[in-house]
Amino acid sequence: MAQLLTKSCFGRGGPAGPPCSLLLRAYSAGSPDTEYVHRSIVPTMHFQKSLPRLPIPKLEDTMKRYLNAQTPLLDAEQFSKTEQLAKTFQAGAGQQLHDELVSQDKQNKHTSYISGQGFDRHLFGMRNLAASKGLALPEFYQDPAYTRINHNILSTSTLTSPAVQFGGFAPVVADGFGVGYGMHDDWMGCNVSAYPARDVKQFVQCVHQSLEDIFKVLEEKSVKS
Repeated sequence: MAQLLTKSCFGRGGPAGPPCSLLLRAYSAGSPDTEYVHRSIVPTMHFQKSLPRLPIPKLEDTMKRYLNAQTPLLDAEQFSKTEQLAKTFQAGAGQQLHDELVSQDKQNKHTSYISGQGFDRHLFGMRNLAASKGLALPEFYQDPAYTRINHNILSTSTLTSPAVQFGGFAPVVADGFGVGYGMHDDWMGCNVSAYPARDVKQFVQCVHQSLEDIFKVLEEKSVKS
């Protein structure tokens, strides 16, 4: 199990004060106020039904985005193999899974897919659909290139709010980092977690140094290489 190994916050010139001296408050059954990070008269899910649903993207668009993402990661021979697997998948099992996914989406109006320039959720949904139906995993998903592009060593997320000072989560792969960060007007901070195989303190030191270098560039100062 991943453990939170370090917490760091950065301001101009070094660690900042506010988030490094967090006030921890224990929950108490005797006071309902302690059950909330931030009290509000508006229920959390109040606007959920008014949010627009994002449609499942076209399969051909997803495959095009997937191949575009693979282009800088593979040599010509590897890309040719991956491209052929993608075309075979799109014309066969992929189209069948996509049609089934669209059908299920129409029956579940509370769900939504994000399209944009992404492709991973669409492909992930079809893979899980195949598994749930007991179907053989299409060869496309067995391609080493697909495995590599889904091996996310660096996973980051942010939730910036005056009610939240820090948040974090575990890495999604054994040799990865999980980074929860916050950006505020005069300071920024992050929680970094990893499994024992990674040196988290060194990672945070690199982040800190990178931020210092950015400050120096913005201030037109020389940066040591």
